[in-house]
Amino acid sequence: MINNVVETWHGIISGANPEALNDLLAEDATFYSPVVFTPQQGKQITAMYLLAAFATLAGPDNNFHYTKEVLDGNTAVLEFEATVDGKYINGVDIITCDDAGKIVEFKVMVRPLQAINLLHEKMRAALAQAQG
Repeated sequence: MINNVVETWHGIISGANPEALNDLLAEDATFYSPVVFTPQQGKQITAMYLLAAFATLAGPDNNFHYTKEVLDGNTAVLEFEATVDGKYINGVDIITCDDAGKIVEFKVMVRPLQAINLLHEKMRAALAQAQG
């Protein structure tokens, strides 16, 4: 099950199939941000955070790419690297899906501290823009 979810996720993050995000998220999906204490619950807010992350990390000049993947059962751990504003970012996406192949939990961990601070600033701007 998780293999199909990860394959679809790669299509979304690469820009080849961004409209698939809505279908991939469960209604009760929860997003765990590396910079926000409270889990963000619900499909709409999870999508908003993920789209803001795309805008922040996956830009053409940021060299975003996954370096490792571990898939087991309904869980995937995807390690990524990027460079944003000249700063190296290393992180992990932990994705959990349900038996229907919908993402129910998306957790992001990031290092080093300078990367977290930069992402916090960039994500705040991207989320403000998304909210109008």
